[in-house]
Amino acid sequence: MKRQIPLMIVIILGFLFVGHTFIPHKYSIDFYDWFISWTKAISPFAVALGVMSLWMVHGTKVTRKAPNWQYSLVTLVALVFTAFAGFMWGTNEGTPFMWLFKNVQLPMSATMFSLLAFYISSAAYKAFRARSPEATVLLVAGIIVMLGQVPIGAMISKWIPETATWILNVPNLAAKRGIMTGVGLGMTAVSLKILLGIERTYLGGGD
Repeated sequence: MKRQIPLMIVIILGFLFVGHTFIPHKYSIDFYDWFISWTKAISPFAVALGVMSLWMVHGTKVTRKAPNWQYSLVTLVALVFTAFAGFMWGTNEGTPFMWLFKNVQLPMSATMFSLLAFYISSAAYKAFRARSPEATVLLVAGIIVMLGQVPIGAMISKWIPETATWILNVPNLAAKRGIMTGVGLGMTAVSLKILLGIERTYLGGGD
């Protein structure tokens, strides 16, 4: 029953939501609204579970002095201090919680995205090497698109921004739509396998 009950819940709720999407009715709409309200009520328990999992993983690293355990200690201290600040003084403007968010969280996020720019540049350099005709086309198209996004491209020639716009709106958009169509078909196939009970790996097993 440890597997059958979750499987029955997924199948029944899955078909109910499919019916709500394709055959809207007052009863299905009321059930959907009721389910969403319960989802909002259950979400704090999911947050509590996430905090417990975070504490168990990093707490184990700290107690066992695993490699780089100092970072886990910083994570736990930041978790406790931020939660304490939020519960004690709230999350409104001017509170310690918002000060931490604006002066610690946002700068760290900006730093991470700044570092990603160097990795993206390195990956683009490796991908744009003209070792084949396809790579050459990618290189030329990438240079045109990048020049078309900055003012220097229009200063070089007025056709660069126009060509960049055409590349983005025609071949790039066509390829993107093809990829999204394939992703949609794959999601539909996996969803049907889950609804029919064929795909059960989410239950924690391989069968």
